[in-house]
Amino acid sequence: MDKRIIKFLKKHHVFTLATCKDGQPWCASMFYAFIEEDAALVFTSDPATRHITEAMCNQSVAGAIALETEIIGLIRGVQFTGQLIAPPSPEVKKKVHRAYLKRFPYAILNTSPLWILELHEVKFTDNRLGFGKKLRWSRN
Repeated sequence: MDKRIIKFLKKHHVFTLATCKDGQPWCASMFYAFIEEDAALVFTSDPATRHITEAMCNQSVAGAIALETEIIGLIRGVQFTGQLIAPPSPEVKKKVHRAYLKRFPYAILNTSPLWILELHEVKFTDNRLGFGKKLRWSRN
């Protein structure tokens, strides 16, 4: 993954998750931690929420992270697709928990489970590189 995409993902902390079930789309915004070596976002959410229940029916999800600015030359943002999974083993669960708590220490009080959003495709728009300049990354 391009270092500029990694830097952007590490700098920001809120993403919008898009799910779809029975042809009905839904979005939810939440805090995340980025795990570079796994190209994954980690977040916490109650399993009963609409976005989690939908993602468990259709694990293919999409999302976005945007820098808010009114200056066109500074516009930056990420759009992505991926797969939402629960941590599959105790070792992975510890790893993602450490990453999330490092970013959000107050989350130690949170009892909701952690989820992994494995990134499959990322498109990073960075107008600082030229108007509409896109950097792309794919897991494949």
